[in-house]
Amino acid sequence: MNIVLASASPRRQQLLGKLTKNFQVLASNFDESTVKFHGNPCDYVCILAEEKVNDVLEQVNGEALVIGCDTIVFYNGKVLGKPKDEKEAFSMLRMLSNNVHYVYSSIVIINNITREVKKSCICTEVKFMELNDEIISEYIKSGEPFDKAGAYGIQDNGAIFVERINGCYYNVVGLSINKLYLMLKEMGVNL
Repeated sequence: MNIVLASASPRRQQLLGKLTKNFQVLASNFDESTVKFHGNPCDYVCILAEEKVNDVLEQVNGEALVIGCDTIVFYNGKVLGKPKDEKEAFSMLRMLSNNVHYVYSSIVIINNITREVKKSCICTEVKFMELNDEIISEYIKSGEPFDKAGAYGIQDNGAIFVERINGCYYNVVGLSINKLYLMLKEMGVNL
């Protein structure tokens, strides 16, 4: 069975590579801004991931399992996606400073022939240390915040902000490899 990852994220490609080297990458061009948040972070990330898969399904040849993912940071009722600029990155990191937030990631897998669908949403609690303006500014200068939900990468220099997590570390990176492994097994893939 062919496996297709509907994501250009190098982090997700690296994580899927821990399960199998035999997969194809077809980046989705789905415009995430067309999906409105209606209060439920799990529903929201699952819709985004499923739309990414649907966007890529048309490009797949032969039978395949197409994997879509999405990750958001959720704090105080607000979705924190990827920051648009330095000001927004600063605001997000200031908000997360000395607080607990939640990272929601979804995995949606669709078989392009049978149309079998598996969906999952994973939540991890993350507690940040107190961040002063100097630490935030230095981190923003590194350029790391701009392609990451919540303006930080736990797998990179943003790791220094994290006092503790409760849940799956790889979920915070962007793809729970344990959950993906189990979902693929349910769909008949033996890795």
